[in-house]
Amino acid sequence: MPKQGLVLFAHGARDPRWAEAFEAVADRIRTLRPDLPVTLAFLDYLTPDLAAALRAQAAQGVDRVRLVPLFFGRGGHLREDFPVILEAARAAVPGVDVDVTEAAGESGAIQAALAQFALRGL
Repeated sequence: MPKQGLVLFAHGARDPRWAEAFEAVADRIRTLRPDLPVTLAFLDYLTPDLAAALRAQAAQGVDRVRLVPLFFGRGGHLREDFPVILEAARAAVPGVDVDVTEAAGESGAIQAALAQFALRGL
């Protein structure tokens, strides 16, 4: 039976405090699913990058990864940069099947949660 892992892929920033909210999401997932290897990866500035995150998952025995882009939509980074980064990252872990979801912000569930958040208290 395949061992499943999860990689959350965020943009990154020069200030490492920017990642705190994404770390909080990863920690919530780890609390909900302590059996699931969860790694946060970054496009720019912060580490690990996507290839390193996938290698870390493979080192834990993972052979199937769900990759979740934590972006609001498919801007230039996801349309142009991400396919190149993803191809190189997949090449770094040839025995790992990587399934990519839609960008988080394109999910109806995320949009509904944001709408509820915006309306809270009004």
